[in-house]
Amino acid sequence: MPRPPSSGRSKYHSRNNDPFANIRRNKRVRAPKVRVIGPDGGQLGMMSSQEAYNMAQGVNLDLVEISPTAQPPVCRIMDFGKYVYEQQKKNKESKGKGTSSKIKEVKFRPRVELHDFMTKLRRAEEFLSKGSKVKLTLSFRGREMAHKEVGFETMGRAITDLSHIATADGAPRLAGRNINAMLSPLPANKRKIKYNIKDEEEESE
Repeated sequence: MPRPPSSGRSKYHSRNNDPFANIRRNKRVRAPKVRVIGPDGGQLGMMSSQEAYNMAQGVNLDLVEISPTAQPPVCRIMDFGKYVYEQQKKNKESKGKGTSSKIKEVKFRPRVELHDFMTKLRRAEEFLSKGSKVKLTLSFRGREMAHKEVGFETMGRAITDLSHIATADGAPRLAGRNINAMLSPLPANKRKIKYNIKDEEEESE
């Protein structure tokens, strides 16, 4: 008996359910210029996506776009396969325990002043250092919605400036008048304190 032709729906849905399928990496990163973060979390500056890809290949790692809406997009050089494995392992462990990790929220404004911006970063870093996930929320008011790119740029800066302690679960998304992004802390042995150094030194004394 001849088999009915496959609709291909299961394959489509399987890909759609993969949270990592839409993350651009390696040659799929095609922006003319990208801001690059090294494997150790250090800033490597701006360069062409081809230069960044060649740099990643030179150390046998992947070029992964972590903030596509930033201007320019932000990429990180990492072992993508290892990153996916660690994230999947983390998700399985949290499901096995039957409890979700604590989620803290840090709110931003589109045109935030530097002092306030650093205060928000310190608060987010403190939560992440204790193992909590952090939801970044940027809210627009009134006519600010006409300049959504400013909000996405601010959110991209925040994600980049917290890359020493966390990774974004996905690209920032616009929902109504808010832009949201979820950050997950790096493994404890890879987290670095950058904005709360003084507090950490006082605790150790």
